[in-house]
Amino acid sequence: MDINKREIPDNAIDAVARHINEKNNKTPFIQTILTVEGNTETPHYFEIIPFNEIDNTESKFFAIDGSYNYQEFYNGLSIGIYTAGYICFEKGKQIRLNDLTDPVILGESYYPNHILITDEKDSLLIFDELLTLEPVKNLLNFFEDEYDNIWGWGENTRETVSDNLSKLLGFCQEILEWALVFEIANLNITKNGDFILRDGTLRSNNIKQKFLVKLGKYLKGKGITIVGITKNSPIKLELSSSFKKIDTYLQDELKPKYPFTIKDSKRQKLCCWFEVSEETLKAAYSGDMYAKKSIEGGRGFGLFFTARLDYVEKLQNYDWIIVDVNIFDAIPDIENNSLDRDITSLKQHFKELTRLTQEHYILGYPYPLVEVHNFVTLKKEFKEEIIKRVKFALFKDQRMDNVEIENLFFDIHERF
Repeated sequence: MDINKREIPDNAIDAVARHINEKNNKTPFIQTILTVEGNTETPHYFEIIPFNEIDNTESKFFAIDGSYNYQEFYNGLSIGIYTAGYICFEKGKQIRLNDLTDPVILGESYYPNHILITDEKDSLLIFDELLTLEPVKNLLNFFEDEYDNIWGWGENTRETVSDNLSKLLGFCQEILEWALVFEIANLNITKNGDFILRDGTLRSNNIKQKFLVKLGKYLKGKGITIVGITKNSPIKLELSSSFKKIDTYLQDELKPKYPFTIKDSKRQKLCCWFEVSEETLKAAYSGDMYAKKSIEGGRGFGLFFTARLDYVEKLQNYDWIIVDVNIFDAIPDIENNSLDRDITSLKQHFKELTRLTQEHYILGYPYPLVEVHNFVTLKKEFKEEIIKRVKFALFKDQRMDNVEIENLFFDIHERF
């Protein structure tokens, strides 16, 4: 037997399996699989937009994602880099957002210049450079407050996040992503009816809620729909038994009697969405304020929904996703303490998203988010490329000896 397998106790593995099984087979959170008009916490079913019509829209679909990567070496030298970027699809085709001549790179992205870390001073320089990036400067100007009042970490944010490289790069990546939301909203090509898709949620531990709420309200005022979308969420485990119940109802009961407008039986697909209940959120997040349904006392401007936007038989939970909707779209009068949901608007949002979820390689998940992930992800190959370029510059421009250069980047873990 492999030694690594022996080192993991069987009772630890059994405990994980038992936990998953209990969640998967417990009593469903949803009270009914039937739609109750006016109640967004009950499932709402609808027919997918026909495949041959998915590109027939005036809306543009922007997608944002970010990434970071770093390498630490035994001699105290580290190289760390973060990035964030966005792409845009119009009528099913990606459009150019930059002034490059590259036929493949059509999106816009930002990178820092400072990527070398030898001591604490370098980490602070990375933090400081973030604030000089044009999109970040514009977002902070929009927030109209002292920087220390904006950050979720308080007045010592600069020192707090800079004491750990992973935490620092993650912070920089996320702030840049939010800055790109604001940048997209103010592009001259962006108009009322366009969508912004963010990989993740509309919440943050790094920016205080009131500032993100200001951003959410600004987007609502411009008629721009923003949604945060994720496949991985504790909500999905809590709702797994509910998903199974809805899946069975969709396939065995509703589909045979649904009045489809699409006549081709192979194209007849039903989708579903519903708002995640307080009970589910408390179970998934242990009551954490992160999931609070409010524009005060929480972490952002989202309202959690879950949706199945491309039904395929026997794929089970594959294409259930968690969708964080702008709370100002879902509850337009929330600032006046009215909690009435705009169901008409919500129905339209989810139906529009089906224009993006019918690609064969990732059914049920918006393809622009797949494409932007591929666009910005700093993979291992990218990290290796940076090291190669630094080594070359040390040899060519700094005239360093080859042995000295190799010793700088020696990684003992790769040798043994």
